[in-house]
Amino acid sequence: MNDLIEARTGRRAFMVGLSATTLLALPGCATMPGYSFTEAIRRLLMLSSERAFARLTADGGFWDQQVAQIGLANLLGTRGDVLSSILSSSLFKSRLNDAFADVAIEGSYRAAPVVADAVRVIGIENAVALVRGGPSAATGFLRNELSGQLIEVMVPEIGSALRAAQDPLVGQALSALTGVNVGQVANNFGTRVNDVIWDEIAREESAIRADPRATRDPLLIGVFGAGARL
Repeated sequence: MNDLIEARTGRRAFMVGLSATTLLALPGCATMPGYSFTEAIRRLLMLSSERAFARLTADGGFWDQQVAQIGLANLLGTRGDVLSSILSSSLFKSRLNDAFADVAIEGSYRAAPVVADAVRVIGIENAVALVRGGPSAATGFLRNELSGQLIEVMVPEIGSALRAAQDPLVGQALSALTGVNVGQVANNFGTRVNDVIWDEIAREESAIRADPRATRDPLLIGVFGAGARL
């Protein structure tokens, strides 16, 4: 679990670096009255993902906000009911939940640069349509472009963390589920964490569209602000 601890301690530094470097000038191609709509979409997605990952990788953030919705029973399938025999106290359950939350946070940490790289290099042919689209149109577009890449990045790490099970609580939970397929558990968990990540990015995109002035980014304000004309 040393790798996980090191990753968590370096998480904040990573997010600071991501925020400081990924909003540099990006090439734009779809322009209207002095604005690059392509760059506006890229900035929208970058800021949305930065905010989402910063919140999800914050101490306690992932579990408190989203992982609770995943549920250990859902994660482990019908065999999750067996957990009732070992979750004999609220303290034990809380610690076990924290252990799974750490794995989920690590998954998000691994996924963050994949999203950042995709935003930097992706070609957006119909940026005007995405500007005019719904509250999370750009997020939906990026998710479709990336397809299953986030899961491919996360699942090996999640699987390794579960197999190592150096946290005795994780080990006890998994060993109690006779015949459980750890690889499948990792895949199921990765899929759910993937959904959580995209939901969070979509939420941030919606918030930025609703109040672009809060970003203090002249381009986003100009393109998405109340006075913008498309």
